[in-house]
Amino acid sequence: MNLLCTKYDIGELKQLEERYLFSEIEPKWQKKWDEQDIYKTREDSGKQKYYVLEMFPYPSGNLHMGHVRNYSIGDVVARFKVMQGYNVIHPMGWDAFGLPAENAAIQRGIHPADWTWSNIANMKRQLKSMGISYDWEREVATCHPDYYKWTQWLFIQFYKHGLVYKKKAPVNWCPSCATVLANEQVVEGRCERCESVVEKKDLEQWFFKITAYADRLLEDLEKLPGWPDKVKIMQHNWIGKSTGAEVTFKTEAGHDLTVFTTRPDTIFGVTYMVIAPEHPLVEELTKGTAEAERIKEFAKKVRQMSNIDRMATDMEKEGMFTGAYAINPLNQERVPIFVANYVLMEYGTGIVMGVPAHDQRDFEFARKYDLPVKVVVQPEGELLDGATMEQAFPAEGIMVNSGQFNGMNSDEALEKIIDYMEEKGIGRRQVNFRLRDWLISRQRYWGAPIPFVYCDKCGVIPVPEKDLPVLLPTDVEFRPGGDSPLTTSSSFMNTTCPECGGPATRETDTMDTFVDSSWYFLRYCDPKNESAPFAKDKADYWMNVDQYIGGVEHAILHLMYARFFTKVLYDMGMVSSEEPFQNLLTQGMVLKDGSKMSKSKGNVVSPEEIINQYGADTARLFILFAAPPERDLEWSDQGVEGCFRFLNRVWRLVYSYADRLARVEEGNQVSTKADKELRRLIHATVKKVTEDVGQRFNFNTAISAIMEMVNGLYQYRDNISEAEQNLPLVKNGLKHLVLLLAPFAPHIAEELWEALGGTGSVHLESWPKFDPSALEMDEVNIVVQVNGKVRDKLDVLRGISEEELKAKVLSEPKIAKHIEGKQIVKVISVPDKLINIVVK
Repeated sequence: MNLLCTKYDIGELKQLEERYLFSEIEPKWQKKWDEQDIYKTREDSGKQKYYVLEMFPYPSGNLHMGHVRNYSIGDVVARFKVMQGYNVIHPMGWDAFGLPAENAAIQRGIHPADWTWSNIANMKRQLKSMGISYDWEREVATCHPDYYKWTQWLFIQFYKHGLVYKKKAPVNWCPSCATVLANEQVVEGRCERCESVVEKKDLEQWFFKITAYADRLLEDLEKLPGWPDKVKIMQHNWIGKSTGAEVTFKTEAGHDLTVFTTRPDTIFGVTYMVIAPEHPLVEELTKGTAEAERIKEFAKKVRQMSNIDRMATDMEKEGMFTGAYAINPLNQERVPIFVANYVLMEYGTGIVMGVPAHDQRDFEFARKYDLPVKVVVQPEGELLDGATMEQAFPAEGIMVNSGQFNGMNSDEALEKIIDYMEEKGIGRRQVNFRLRDWLISRQRYWGAPIPFVYCDKCGVIPVPEKDLPVLLPTDVEFRPGGDSPLTTSSSFMNTTCPECGGPATRETDTMDTFVDSSWYFLRYCDPKNESAPFAKDKADYWMNVDQYIGGVEHAILHLMYARFFTKVLYDMGMVSSEEPFQNLLTQGMVLKDGSKMSKSKGNVVSPEEIINQYGADTARLFILFAAPPERDLEWSDQGVEGCFRFLNRVWRLVYSYADRLARVEEGNQVSTKADKELRRLIHATVKKVTEDVGQRFNFNTAISAIMEMVNGLYQYRDNISEAEQNLPLVKNGLKHLVLLLAPFAPHIAEELWEALGGTGSVHLESWPKFDPSALEMDEVNIVVQVNGKVRDKLDVLRGISEEELKAKVLSEPKIAKHIEGKQIVKVISVPDKLINIVVK
C-alpha cells in the first residue's frame, strides 16, 4: 500500500483496493524478488537441506501448459519447504542440445546456437512471469562450453574405467535428419520428427556399458520407496532380468546356434529354431539357396519395425524357413530353422528355440506354419495332446517325453537338466538381461562432441583433459542428408595426435542428449566450478534430490541413465549418494477436449494468453486445483475464471478489513461461540493444508480447504456486527490465510501480506502451526437412539455427564414420543458421541 501511494492519489488508491490489478502487482513483486535476491541459496550446515527439482526443459521457445503444471507443482513444494525452515535449492536450466535446433538451422538458415539461445531467453522470461522461485544464479545450459566441457570430461572418465567402447551395430537411421534415432523416436517405422521411413543401418557406434550395472539398477529399486510403483515396474521390466541356461545347438553344416532359455526343462520339446532376421548367421545359412533373396527382403522389412512392435504379444507372427536344420543336443532330433519377426537380435543371443507346447508365441507360430507341437510337461491329472491343444501350457507339471528326466516335477528337472548340460559341455547356467548397452553416438552437429581423435599410428585416442572442451566449430554447413555437419569443418576435423604429435582427425559423432541430462542435477550443486564438474563436498551437501518432478514419459530412459551415472560416479568416489532422486512425482498431462494439447489438433492454450488475461497466480491456482498432480488434467475455461473470481474474493476480503486492522495487534483469544468457531476453522485449515501439501501433494484439496476458510471468514464478517467482531482474531485469520495461499499464488500473497502490515517477504515467513486445542469444539453433536435406531441428533456441551445428557434427551419432543407409555430398561452412552435409550 505505501509503495502504491507514490504512484496514485488517495482516491485512485481506494479504487485500487476494490480491484485486483494483477497486471501491476505481479511485475512489481517479480522485480522486488530479483532486487532482494530472496531465492539465492547457499550451503548452511545449521539448516536441513531440501533439494526440489523439476525436469529441465528443451528450449523450444514457448512454454506450454504441461510446463506450467510441472513448474507450479515444484514451486509450491519449494516455497512450502522454505517457509518450514529448510535450506532449499530450487534451480533451473536447459536441456539445450538436440536435433530440433539443427533442423531449424537447415529449414530457416539460423545457426543452432542462435536459435537455442533466443528460445532460452524467451522461455526464461516466461518462467519469470509465472513467479517461479528459481535461483537463476545456478542456471545451466547443456550447450554452453562451460557445461559440455565436463560432459566430455566425464565421458573420458567412463572410458578410463572400462565403461565406454566402440563397435559396429545396427541402428535406426533417419535419411532425412541424417542421424541415428533412439527406439522411442521411431513411431510405426517412421521418424517421429520428420516422418521419413526409418532404415536399419550398420555403423561404428560408441556405447556406455550400462549392462555392467544391470543388477544394481534392478536391486536398488527397492531403495526407492518414494517412487511410484508404476515407474519402478517399468524400469524393472526394461532391465528384464531372466535366469536360465545357455545351450548350444549345431546346424547340420556345423554352425553353433547358442540360445538362452528360462525354461531348459522344455528343451526336449523343441520342434523348430528361430533366428532374428538381422542376425549375421542368416546370410551364411541361406547362401546359394533359392530362398536367399526372399529372406533378405523379409529381413529388410522386419528391420523397419520398432522393437516395441516386434515384442508385442498381439502382433501377427511371420517367418520364413531358411532351408537349414539344427540338431537338438539332448535328443539328437533334427529341427528346421526359421527367421521370424518376433525374435530380436538385441535380446539374448538373437536365436530362440521353439517350444510350441509350452510357449504361446511359439504355439501361434507353429500352428500358422504347421509345425509339430510336442508336449514334454503334463499338468497333473490331465493328458495333453500336441495335435489337439488349443493353446500352450506354460505352467509347471510332470516331465514326459524327456528321456531320463521323465516323471520328475518340471521345476526339479529344470535344475537337473542344466547340471546335465554343464556336465556334457553343451550348456551352462546363465543370467540374461533385456537391458542393452547404451548407444550414445549421434551423427549430428548440435551435441557435445565426443572427445576422441583417430591417428593412423596410435589408433583411437582420448583428447587430453587439459585440452577440453572440444569446441563445436562455427564453420560448418547444414544441409539435409549426408554426413554430420562436423565433417564439413576442416578446422575441426584436422588436428594432431596427443601421443605422437602426428596428423590426426577428430571423432565427428556427438553424444546423445540423454548424456547431458544424466548429471545436470549435480552441476546445479556447484554450477560455477571451473576446475571440476562439481566439488564433492557441495554435491554431498545437496544430494540426493529430495523431490524430483516430471512426466512419466521419462520413466525409463532418462531416469535409468541418471541412476546409472550416479552409481558410476559413486564408484569413482565423486559422490556419496548411490541414487540421484529420493522421491519422484510424475505429473499427468494437460488435456483439452479429451486430448493432449498439440498444435496439430488445434487445442493449445497459451500460458501467456492466460497470464495476460487473468494473471500468473490464477494460471497457477487453476493448474494446481483442477486435479491431483499425478492425474491428467482437463482444461476448463470456466475453471480458470472460477479461480480468478476466488482470488478477487480474497482480495476484497482483506481490503474490507485493511483499514480497521491497521492499528490492531493480531490475537487468538476468543469468548463467543462465533469466535471459537472461527478460531477452529483457522487451525483446522492450517492442519489440512500442511498435511495435504507436506505429506500427500494433494494440492487440489489444500486449495479447497483454503476456499472453505475464505467462505468462513466472509460468514463471520457478514453475520457478526462490526461492534462484536473480534478484530485481533480476524487479523490472525487473514494473516494465516495469506500465509497458506502464498506457495500457490505468490504475487497476491505478497501484496496482501503488505496490506495486513507484514514486513519483509511473506515467502520468508515461518509456515503457520496449528493448535490442537483450538480444533476441539465446546459443543459436540450427539447421536440419540431408541432401541438402537437413530431418532435425533443434539448439540450438547463437550464432557456433559450421563445424567445431564439423559435428562436433556428425555425432554426432547422427538424422543418423548418414542418412549411414551414404555418402560426405560437402561441407558447406554458413549461420551461425546452417542446415547441409546433401551425401552420395552
